[in-house]
Amino acid sequence: MSALTRIVSLPSFGPIVAIVIAVVFFASQSDRFLTGGNFSLIVQQVMVVGTLAIGQTLIILTAGIDLSNGAVMALGNIVITKLAVDSGMPPLLAIALGLALTAGFGLLNGSLVSFLRLPPFIVTLGMYGIAFALTHIYSQEQTISGLPDALTYLGKTFPVGDTDITYGSVAMLILFAVAWYVLRQTAAGRHIYAVGNNPEAARLTGIDTRRVLLGVYTAAGLIYGLAALLLVARTGVGDPNTGQTDNLDSITAVVLGGTSLFGGRGSVIGTLLGAMIVGIIRNGLQLMGVASIYQTLITGVLVIAAVAIDQFNRGRQR
Repeated sequence: MSALTRIVSLPSFGPIVAIVIAVVFFASQSDRFLTGGNFSLIVQQVMVVGTLAIGQTLIILTAGIDLSNGAVMALGNIVITKLAVDSGMPPLLAIALGLALTAGFGLLNGSLVSFLRLPPFIVTLGMYGIAFALTHIYSQEQTISGLPDALTYLGKTFPVGDTDITYGSVAMLILFAVAWYVLRQTAAGRHIYAVGNNPEAARLTGIDTRRVLLGVYTAAGLIYGLAALLLVARTGVGDPNTGQTDNLDSITAVVLGGTSLFGGRGSVIGTLLGAMIVGIIRNGLQLMGVASIYQTLITGVLVIAAVAIDQFNRGRQR
């Protein structure tokens, strides 16, 4: 196999080409697109969904899916802000409890999937409704403002040349780096891929598939809590109406990044590229003055195309 063939066959090759094409096109349409400030804005706009997509990637790699992540994040968002503001709880303790709550939702999802063998689609769809309802009950439909500085710290910026970068953007990139290391350089990561490829074969080789699934869903829940913290830092409020479509956006980022919905193949680096594709397209179309409904239309077309390509590649490999 030639070097060119190996490069083209890389899962991240397609997303990189898509990003290059999008950047070239939008740069030709708007002078404001290729600026440091605009790219910093794009990263800020995708950091919440990008973080959610890390957890979504872990689950999809096991051939599962999580429809509840946006609602769980919204619940974590409300719990953290309400405890810190209304209850006067120290911000770090409020954050810890919020993270524990979202991780608990992940643990419950994982328990139902691994021990009761319920389909992930059904489990997480039901959990979406539960988390959504609890968010609105606990918040009493009220947006929580007046947050302490500790909760909004990640929304602050620092200069890099002439561009301001948020600490939250850096935190998202660190999370991607940690997830990449775990998946590629540890036994736990190899077990995740093995379970996604063939759970029965993984079990026969001595891998505790139930434990792997339980760990994956719990870790994903913890990551959703971190996404909630980034959301608080970005918006400066606790909003019960947030995250309603972020579950679909996170799946979009994962699929566009080349991770197979059938499990066992993909990477979080591809997910980061997928999130950036969506962010770049939406930002570029906004600069062009295109209505937001067309942004949704184009994103939907891209998702279907990405899944179709994945299905075609799977058929060729058989």
